[in-house]
Amino acid sequence: MTQRKQVSRRNFLKTTGAGAAISAGLWASGAPAAESTSANELLKIMCVGTANRAAADVSGVAHENIVALCDIDKEYLDRASAQFPSARTYEDYREMIEQEADKADAVVVATADHNHAPASIRAIRKKLHVYCEKPLTHTVEESRIIAEAAKKFGVATQLGTQIHAGDNYRRVVEIVQSGAIGDVTDVHVWVGKGWGGGERPEKADPVPANLNWDLWLGPAPERPYAAGRYHPANWRRWWDFGQGTLGDMACHYMDLPFWALKLRHPTKVSAEGPEVHPETCPLGLIVRYEFPERDGLSACKLTWYDGNLIPKTVEGQRVPGSGVMFKGTEGTMFADYGSYRLFPAEKFQSFKPPEQTIAASIGHHKEWIKACKDGSPTTCNFDYSGALSEAVLLGNVAYRVGQELEWDAANLKATNCPEADKYIRKEYRAGWEVREG
Repeated sequence: MTQRKQVSRRNFLKTTGAGAAISAGLWASGAPAAESTSANELLKIMCVGTANRAAADVSGVAHENIVALCDIDKEYLDRASAQFPSARTYEDYREMIEQEADKADAVVVATADHNHAPASIRAIRKKLHVYCEKPLTHTVEESRIIAEAAKKFGVATQLGTQIHAGDNYRRVVEIVQSGAIGDVTDVHVWVGKGWGGGERPEKADPVPANLNWDLWLGPAPERPYAAGRYHPANWRRWWDFGQGTLGDMACHYMDLPFWALKLRHPTKVSAEGPEVHPETCPLGLIVRYEFPERDGLSACKLTWYDGNLIPKTVEGQRVPGSGVMFKGTEGTMFADYGSYRLFPAEKFQSFKPPEQTIAASIGHHKEWIKACKDGSPTTCNFDYSGALSEAVLLGNVAYRVGQELEWDAANLKATNCPEADKYIRKEYRAGWEVREG
């Protein structure tokens, strides 16, 4: 069957006038996608990253046309190339995006956090649709830049918060929004994982022949390679590359209260944990957010806990190692990826869930594929997930400066703490910039 370039979002906008719908807010909608009307047309996709988490994302779009692959690890790249022998291969995603933009429709970005924004922004500015792993970016400023660019260029976007497509999350959102537990004023979110700790290696190791270390560093400051300390997974521990457990898991778990309670930008953020280390993230962290009234909903507090600082009980209930607890005026509700419980149990013994209003997802990757083809909305587009990522990353900013932030979201400023600016944004190695100009 002939593959038609007309399925690209760029041509879709030209031929249907969908740009007007985007500017009117349709594209930022959280409405679920319907069945695709162009299922036989293949999207031309480039993949930045091919192994580990990236391998799952490549698999999620493998039913389309993978036209180019990029990885800094030759062994990973060769393995992916064997699966997609017609795809052109690259080490440098900047080169791939520049050379392949006119031959492709979309890009999947699944790298270490510090490369999310440099890869995504280059794709967006080429009017390519983008699927990017969580958190959306490495800094707060980057999230705003990426979200605004996606809106400007009218591309289809999706953050890799795959659990958002799960049925349980959808049922929890319906129950909370039905008012079953009353007016929710407090939320507790916790994850018992600990990406942190350690000291910077004192000596360099030889760089493996299969690894392009300079390209792995990308926008980050230069440092020697150390075997097993950064690539392929431990980069999450280091401020230069990741954001610890908060960066790893909060976009998954905080997504649920953000969705259910229509949260967006906090007004205050504070954090506590061990003494701040200049190189590595904490093994345990508590972050407290305050959100204002919105859409007729009361002001709300949200507390995040991770690592060795997670609670054993929340609102009087013993809880497992990860989850979310909504505290309402009429009851409380625990939820995790696959289940929920209402308290007090005797009050909700005969509880019947409200009618389902959020349709089942066709699949997190499939939502994005469909959006690329026909302009339908995605549920974790960069407008929604950009604000979520900003809030998540602000927790580490508050922790690193050691004081409560009074947050001016419109101007990306902690009005009471000029020192926070150096963590809200960052500088880049030459050739890897994200800001225009």
